[in-house]
Parts: sequence; structure tokens; C-alpha cells
Amino acid sequence: MPAARGTGAAPALLPWICWGLGAALCCFGFFQRFAPSVMVDALMRDFRVGGALLGGLSAFYFYAYAGMQVPVGLLVDRFGPRRMLALGAGLCALGSLAFGLAGALETAYLGRLVAGAGAGFSFVGALKLATLWFPPRRFGQLAGLTMMVSMLGGVLGQAPVAALVDGVGWRPVMTGAAGVGALLALVIWLVVRDGGRAGAAPRRGPAHQGAWRGILRVAGNRQLWLISLVGAAMSGPMLTIAGLWGVPWLMHLHGYSRPEAAATNSLLLIGWAVGSPLAGTLSDRLGRRRLPLLCGGGLGLAGLLALLYLPGLPAPLLPLLFFLSGLGLGSMAIAYAMARETVPAHDAGSALGLSNTVIVGSGALFQPLVGWLLDLGWDGRLLAGARIYGAADYRLALGVLPACLALCLLLGLRLRETRPDGA
Repeated sequence: MPAARGTGAAPALLPWICWGLGAALCCFGFFQRFAPSVMVDALMRDFRVGGALLGGLSAFYFYAYAGMQVPVGLLVDRFGPRRMLALGAGLCALGSLAFGLAGALETAYLGRLVAGAGAGFSFVGALKLATLWFPPRRFGQLAGLTMMVSMLGGVLGQAPVAALVDGVGWRPVMTGAAGVGALLALVIWLVVRDGGRAGAAPRRGPAHQGAWRGILRVAGNRQLWLISLVGAAMSGPMLTIAGLWGVPWLMHLHGYSRPEAAATNSLLLIGWAVGSPLAGTLSDRLGRRRLPLLCGGGLGLAGLLALLYLPGLPAPLLPLLFFLSGLGLGSMAIAYAMARETVPAHDAGSALGLSNTVIVGSGALFQPLVGWLLDLGWDGRLLAGARIYGAADYRLALGVLPACLALCLLLGLRLRETRPDGA
């Protein structure tokens, strides 16, 4: 592609193409992240595990993803997003193949681990491309759009995959996804460029200090940790409910079929996909970050509390509450803009990596924790080899999500405002 790196001579569409391919890997990573939620009973049966072990199996993706974020930030800053995104897509493909072919639980763990490591390059890489190709005033909007595209992958991993799992089984779905990942790796390698708008060529930071000095700099930023904790508390419900436990909850407690439960569960992701770019664009136009972030978190908290604790909810209200919860929690995308704006530009990749470690780490924490709490209350009931949990079990286990969210929103009142122009 005839684009010059680091100059303003690139074709008008090239910034969107480069960012779009980075966002496409985010989409593919979210597909892998959420697909297990519609396979819960099949995975319990095939691997003969309960809620805690299944939560651990799903969370292996998050262990690798979260663990990769700090080195990914360094690698993206050092080598550029193109190489790292292509590598990440290839690892996603390999992990998906291993998971789909797994005959033993240990192989499934490995597949999830490799897929999570590959997906770990996606979000930081896409946001780095946004930093390189677009002016700073657009970053909040692009962070929201990246989340929106990511959530589309999560939606694809719900009702469409549920129908495929009922038709052909979960293994062909995951092995077929491996081919998509391999193709995406090739396209990213051939098309994406690390250059950008004039004056926005990648900066490597103070060379004499070394790459790890950048991590130490951002790790000592208290505001960055506070931003990340608020983002983690807002992401936790999405990663835990939409990512694993929402479908069985709706099937067992509300009598939904698998496709119906997956469709309703996906409304949490659709709400997030709508709320992220709306909140990002609003915060860009207001020139403020903290207020829309915390207001969105408050809406999400109200929706979660209603879903879990309002008795006798009418059936049509459940999908609406799923959507509204996601709509509010989607404002978490602003946390990424705040993380970027609270550090110098040459530390942007490292800051985003550290922040994303904490944010995505909420899935690694809450998925197995909820499974363990569900197992504590399990009364021994089984259906086709899968454990069945009661209403009280779900209220107790999932109740940790709004509790942590409420606490972190209170802490978020101590956030300092950042500005889209870096002021």
C-alpha cells in the first residue's frame, strides 16, 4: 500500500483502515472471550467440571490477557502496533484451534491461555493506532468506537454461536474460528502501517532510561491506578455475566431456551456497544471525563441491582434492564482516555497496558469467584451432566459485582479531571 510512514501524505481512508483492522482483532478477541457463555452445559459435561473449575477454564483467557498488558504496552511502544497485532491474531488462531480440539481439560486450559495472550495485543494496539493516526481530541471517541466494535464480537459470540452449538457442537465452532484468526493475521501484516499524521510518528521515550523505566513511571501514578480500578469495577459485570454466567442464569431461573438466553444476554453487550461511543463522544465535546464516566457507572449499578434484587420482574423488563445496564457501563471506555491523558505521550502504550491489566483482570477475578460461590450453594441437582443452581445462589454469587462497583464509584469521586487536549 503506497502510504508513507510518519507523514501526512497517507490516503484519507488509511487511518480508518489501519485503526479498523486493529479494532477487528478486538472484535475477534471478544468473540473468543464471550463464546464460552453459550457452551456452559456442554463444557461442564465434556470436561466433567463444576462451576468453580469452569470459571477457571474461562478465566484462563483473562489470566493471559491481563498478564500480557504491561509487556504489550512496552512492545507496542518499541516495535509498533502492526507487528504486534499480526502476532496477536496468529496466537488467537492457534489458541482457538487448541481449545476446539482439546480432549483433556489441561489442553483446553492451554488453548484459552494462548488465545488470551494473543488477544492481549488487540486493544492496546488498536488504541496506539488511534494515537498515531488521529488528533488527540478524537481519542475519547475512538476509544468508544473500539469498544463498540469489540462488543460486536461479543454479540456474535452469543445468539449466533448458541445456534451453531445446538446445530453442530462447540468444537467445530472454535476450530472454524481459528481459520478466521489466521486470515486476520495475514491482512493486518499486509495492510496496517505504523506511521500516521504529521508529527505523530511513534515516539520511543527517553532512550537512556530504558523501556522498563516507562513502566515504573506509570506504575507510580496514583491517578492511573484509581482510573483503572473504576474501569475494572465497571467491566466486571460485563465480563462475568455476559462472558459466562448470564446464559445459564436466564435458562435455569427464567426458563429461557439457549438461543433466547443468549439473545437477552447479548443485550448487555449491545448496550455497551451503544454506550461506549456515545459516552466517548460526549466527553470529547464536553471537554470533561469524570462526570460522564461516573454517571454511566451509576446507571449500570442501578440496572444490575434491579436485575438481581427486584422481585417478580415482568418478562419484557429483563431485556430492557440488560440493555440499560450495558448502556451505562459502556461509559467505561472513558477510563482509557483518562489513562492516556494522565501520562506523557511517549508513555501512552505503557499506561494503557497497565490500565488494561487491571480492567481485564476483573474477569480473571470474578468469573471463577462467582463459580466458586455458586458451588457453595449447590444442592446436588444435575441436568444432562451439568450443575443446576438456584435463585438464591445466583443472587449471592452475582451480588459481588454491584457491591464492588458501588465501592469503586465512591472511590472515583477522588479522580482528577483530565482533558481531551491534554490540558
